[in-house]
Amino acid sequence: MSTISNADRQLLRETQAGLPIGREPFSEVAMNLGTSERDVLNRFEALIGAGAVRRIAAAPNHYKLGMTANGMSVWHVDRAAVDRLGAAIGALDFVTHCYRRPRALPLWPYNLFAMVHGQSRGEVEEKRAQIATILGRHCQGSDILYSTRILRKTGMRLSR
Repeated sequence: MSTISNADRQLLRETQAGLPIGREPFSEVAMNLGTSERDVLNRFEALIGAGAVRRIAAAPNHYKLGMTANGMSVWHVDRAAVDRLGAAIGALDFVTHCYRRPRALPLWPYNLFAMVHGQSRGEVEEKRAQIATILGRHCQGSDILYSTRILRKTGMRLSR
């Protein structure tokens, strides 16, 4: 999808800050846009199918859920194995997001990042140890960067 229609652009602008909280959020979006709920759902389905929208998901506040120890684990993984192992790490139920990044040598050798949340640093370290076991001999080093505060999370924003 190289360009999106004006109707799709309006839908994305309407929802870019999040869906309305309520029993029927897509119906409310449709009402605000002067269209039907079915049209909103069809447009989202088409945007996802075209790759213009990756996903629609809830973004819970992990601090309010009691997950106050949060660490971005960083790993120095063999280039030949990083994609395969990254997929395995990303599939773990305690990893909220996992991605490959370029190294910044010589100071930053890490190329695989996995965010882990827990109720204590001990719990996060246990989860980190599980990741290390999966990475095994393909991992040449790691570290963990603990969060000190929550940052406002936003996705891409279309200009009004």
